[in-house]
Amino acid sequence: MSNPSIGSVAPTPSMTHRQVLEALSGLLLGMFVSMLASTVVSTSLPVILHDLSGDQSAYTWVITATLLTTAISTPIWGKLADLFNRKVLYQVAIVIFVLATAAAGLAQNPEMLIAARAVQGLGAGGLAAISQVLMADIISPRERGRYMGLFGAIMAVATIGGPLLGGAITDAFGWRYNFFIALPLAVVALILVQKTLHAVKRPKRKVSIDYLGIVLLSAAVSLLLIWVTNAGKDYDWWSLTTVLMVGGALVATALFIVVEFRAKEPLVPLTLFRNRTFTLAVIASISTGIAMFGASVFLSQYMQLARGATPTQAGLMTIPMIGGLLIASVGVGALITRFGRWKPYLLVGALLLIAGSYLLSTIHYDTDFFLVSVYMFLLGAGVGMTMQNLVLVVQNTANPSEIGVASSGVTFFRSLGGTIGVSVMGAALATRVTDLVAERKDDIAAAIASLGDKAPEWIAQLQSGALPEVSKMPAALRVVFEDIYANGISHSFLIAVPFAILSLIAIIFLPNRSLTTMTTSERIAASEADLATVSVPEAMATLTATGSIAVPGSPDGRDR
Repeated sequence: MSNPSIGSVAPTPSMTHRQVLEALSGLLLGMFVSMLASTVVSTSLPVILHDLSGDQSAYTWVITATLLTTAISTPIWGKLADLFNRKVLYQVAIVIFVLATAAAGLAQNPEMLIAARAVQGLGAGGLAAISQVLMADIISPRERGRYMGLFGAIMAVATIGGPLLGGAITDAFGWRYNFFIALPLAVVALILVQKTLHAVKRPKRKVSIDYLGIVLLSAAVSLLLIWVTNAGKDYDWWSLTTVLMVGGALVATALFIVVEFRAKEPLVPLTLFRNRTFTLAVIASISTGIAMFGASVFLSQYMQLARGATPTQAGLMTIPMIGGLLIASVGVGALITRFGRWKPYLLVGALLLIAGSYLLSTIHYDTDFFLVSVYMFLLGAGVGMTMQNLVLVVQNTANPSEIGVASSGVTFFRSLGGTIGVSVMGAALATRVTDLVAERKDDIAAAIASLGDKAPEWIAQLQSGALPEVSKMPAALRVVFEDIYANGISHSFLIAVPFAILSLIAIIFLPNRSLTTMTTSERIAASEADLATVSVPEAMATLTATGSIAVPGSPDGRDR
C-alpha cells in the first residue's frame, strides 16, 4: 500500500449549484466593485481632465496607467496564486484597489490622478487573475460556461450602471464623488469572500519570486508606451529619442526572455508557449483587449466631444455595446455548458470584432445614431463571445499545477494588447485632431469672430491645451469641433481592424479539444493518483514492458 504524497492538494468535494453560487458571491461582488470603480469615471473623464487642466495625452495616460500596471501585475498575481493562499491574495487585491480609488478622488492635478490610477491597476490585476484561478478550483471547464456567463453579466451591469451612475453623480455633485462610491461595496465584498469562499489549501514549498523578470518586463512595456504616447508631439517618430526608447524596449525584452529561461520560478514560464492552444489564445486575446479597452475609452469621448453629450447622456448612449456584451457572454456561456462546444462561438465572436471595429471607423458626428448603436452592439457581442472563453480554453489544456500562471498569462496579454492599443489609438487621435485643427483654422476663426464679447473667453480655453467641453460650446464653434473629433476618433478605430483579423486567424487554428468535466483540484488529485499507481512495485510488475528489443535465439524473443 502506498503512502499518500506529501503536500498533495485535496480535491474539492462535489458542490451543488447553490453551493457554487454561494462560493462565487464574494468573487462576483469583488469583480463588480473593481469594474464599477473603473467604469463610474469613464463618462466623466473629459470633465475631470478639463477641471485638472489635462490634455489629450493626459487623458490617454489616465487610462493606460491603469492598464499598464494591470498588465504587468497580472502574471505576478498569477504566479503568487500558484504559491500562496488564493483567498488571502484576492482580499489583498480588493484592499489595494479600493484605497487607490479613494486616493484618485483626492487628486489635485493630472499627475496625481495618473499615479493613483497606476496603483489601482495593481489591485485590478489581482482581481482579474485570481478570480479566474479560484473559479477553476471549484468548477470544471465544461460547467464553467454557465458561471462565466455570470461574470459576463456582472461586467455588463457594472459597465452599464457605472457610466450612468458616474454621469449622474458628476452632473449633480461633482466628479470626485465617483471615486468614493465603491467603498461600502468593497467592505461587503471582503466580508462575503471571508465567509463564503473556502479556497483549496496549497502545498507548502519554498518560494522563489522572479524580481529581475518583473523589473525587465516593466521597463520594456513602459518604454514602449511612453514612446507611443509622446512621439509626434515631443519628438519626431523617426528621431534619436525614438531609437533610444524603442531600442531600450527591445533590449529589455530580450533580457527578459533570457531571465525567464533561467529563473527557478519564472514570471511567465516560456514553456507555456510550447502549448499550441496557449500561444494561439494569447494572439487572439491581444486584439480582444484592443477592441474592449479601445471602445470603452474612445466611444465615451466620441459621445461627448463629437456628439456634444453630457456625461449622463454618454453613459446612456453606450448601452448598445454593453447589451451586446451581456447577451453574448451569458448566452454563449449557457450554450457551451449545454453542448460542450466552444469553437464556433469564438469564430463568430472574432468575425463580429472585425465588423464592429471596421464599421466604427466609418462614423461621423452626424451619423444616424441607430447605425452607431448597431456598430457598438456588434463590437460588444464580439468581445462577449471571445474574452472569457479564451481563458476557459487555456485552462482546459493547461497543466493543473500551472493553472494560475496560464490563466493570468492570457489575461496579461489581453491587458497588454489593450494598453498598447489604447496608447496607439490615443496618439493617432491626438495627431489627427492637431492636424485637423490646423487645416480648419479659418473655420474656427470665423466661428470665434461670430461670438462677439464671448470670443476672448473661448480663445483662452482653446489655447489652454485642455480638452474642450464641446457640449458647452456655442453652436457655431461646436459643430466644427464635433466634426474634428468625430473624424479623429473614427480614424483611431481603424487601427483595431488588422488586429481583429489576426485574432480570427489564431482562433481558426486553435485545437478543437473537448472540455473536461473535472475541476483543477480534481485533475491534480487524479494526476497524483496516477503517479502513486506507477510508484508501487506491485503495480509496476503488472504493467506491460515497452520498448523491448527482440534478440534472435532467445527463448522468449526478448532482450536480455
